[in-house]
Amino acid sequence: MKRVMGLDYGSKTVGVAISDALLLTAQGIETIGRKEENKLRRTCARIEELIREYEVGKIVLGFPKHMNNDIGERAGKSLEFQKMLIRRTGLEVVMWDERLTTVAAEHTLMEGKVRREDRKKYIDKIAAVFILQGYLDSLQGQREV
Repeated sequence: MKRVMGLDYGSKTVGVAISDALLLTAQGIETIGRKEENKLRRTCARIEELIREYEVGKIVLGFPKHMNNDIGERAGKSLEFQKMLIRRTGLEVVMWDERLTTVAAEHTLMEGKVRREDRKKYIDKIAAVFILQGYLDSLQGQREV
């Protein structure tokens, strides 16, 4: 069984999480940074390296809808990134509602007593964990039915 990769796609960073081999838990791997929003070549190359390293068979990409379910500019950019990932990796890229994942990640870091100035380093990676874990939990629900 191949692992699943979770991505939190932001304007300057991409948080990366990987599932365990049994598809039960998500672990934060890294945050990939870039200088400019549209400079994605290195970002995609790093994602491809991680796909090979962790034997990933599917990607779950955070889909930042508005609270009223509308799709705004960020969600549109995520859909463009999804198309690019499919083209480059040949893998299925599932869009996953990521509303409130950054808020949950922030709370987790605060509870862990991570200093405010250090939280930026971890927030996207933790958000990717929440995105991927939500997806993995939904798989568990399907298996139990």
